[in-house]
Amino acid sequence: MALKCKMRSEYVVTQGTNEILMLKLMLVEASAYSLARCKLENLLNKSMRIRMTDGRTLVGLFLCTDRDCNVILGSAQEFLKSTDSFSQGEPRVLGLAMIPGHHVVSIEVESESLQTTTHGL
Repeated sequence: MALKCKMRSEYVVTQGTNEILMLKLMLVEASAYSLARCKLENLLNKSMRIRMTDGRTLVGLFLCTDRDCNVILGSAQEFLKSTDSFSQGEPRVLGLAMIPGHHVVSIEVESESLQTTTHGL
């Protein structure tokens, strides 16, 4: 997956060994944060499947998240946990849905939506 974001590092050289070590640590943390942010930004508007603790599955477009790992899906559909392994059942159309982070069991991104991003550049 190609990253669209450009990471930048801006810093001021200070006096003393402790300040330089702290500055380097801050740069490493900032670049890790920037990389994670870029990866999340590349997932925007991609189709996701989120499994929840109660057995439900929501499928929709990833719109945003927050520090608590809450996820907002657009054009979301809900699939109930099926007792019969062969029947998936009819999806319930939700539209815009917020999934609390503590209820998320797994998140899958459709590979087709990822491929259109990397090949469409």
